Amino acid sequence: MGSMALILGLESSCDETAAALVDSDGTIRAHKLARQEEAHRPYGGVVPEIAARAHVEMLGPLVEAALAEAGVTLSQVDAIAATAGPGLIGGVMVGLVTGKALALAANKPLVAVNHLEGHALSPRLGAPSLTFPYLLLLVSGGHCQLLLVEGVGRYRRLATTIDDAAGEAFDKTAKLLGLGFPGGPAVEVAAARGNPKAVPLPRPLVGSGEPHFSFAGLKSAVARAVNDYSAEDLAASFQQAVVDCLVDRTRLALAITRPTALVVAGGVAANTAVRAALESLASEHGLPFVAPPLWLCTDNAAMIAWAGAERFGQGLTDPLDFPARPRWPLDPDAEKVRGAGVKA
Repeated sequence: MGSMALILGLESSCDETAAALVDSDGTIRAHKLARQEEAHRPYGGVVPEIAARAHVEMLGPLVEAALAEAGVTLSQVDAIAATAGPGLIGGVMVGLVTGKALALAANKPLVAVNHLEGHALSPRLGAPSLTFPYLLLLVSGGHCQLLLVEGVGRYRRLATTIDDAAGEAFDKTAKLLGLGFPGGPAVEVAAARGNPKAVPLPRPLVGSGEPHFSFAGLKSAVARAVNDYSAEDLAASFQQAVVDCLVDRTRLALAITRPTALVVAGGVAANTAVRAALESLASEHGLPFVAPPLWLCTDNAAMIAWAGAERFGQGLTDPLDFPARPRWPLDPDAEKVRGAGVKA
């Protein structure tokens, strides 16, 4: 790659369809995104078949719109980056096959991007001065991990969840409280009107010295308390319990690492209470706190294009037979963790 490259990124791993054009200096030339919330709302969660069909319908027009907004043609793009996993396999296949077709048609390199690496590197898109190694709390609907990000493609997993992810617990709590879909933002809105000390909820593993996360017991405690407290107080108490768990685990990770910064990414990183608590923790340790802009926390194609740019800059491209992967850990050599529901 030369001094500057233009990357087309495609994202379709869950229920957001997106296309973006990003320069290797971090300039976002275009970003187009189509949400599917209305299609999934009647079911209270994402329906994989509905999501995959929507990706098929939306992705092509979004690519065309992104190219038009950036004022470029496909022939002027240097590489095509597409999410290749992990995620809902039908949606992942739509995006990856589209990326392969575009790469073949335009004779451009393909960069198969791990969706989690997209999140992990997204803070560098908004903060070019962020250097490796940084401690990352990756917290989303499907994952809750602490990783030492040592470089592009180099991740050391320090902790993961042994059951539910934090974002998953937010969504299930929203459903229990009748707050609607998507659950995370709905819980945050309700929590702003409630008392975070009103409901005595557990903080699983806090104070145990255990490095990993667990949110299934907290979700069950909310279910048991639904009839005894207001939705606002339950939402506020639940959110505070999650914050306490995240801070406790992250504090343990800071004690055994020497990072350049504390970084948070993923959908739950858009939660203001989570961001504020982690920023305070970073300050306690004399570290910079870095979080992507709110729109870069949820699934998007700019982070996929950026991860593609980072990989392309190191000469990392992939063959057109690269497989779609429903699971794809960032640290495949990490020690196995107890728990049947472990999210790698």
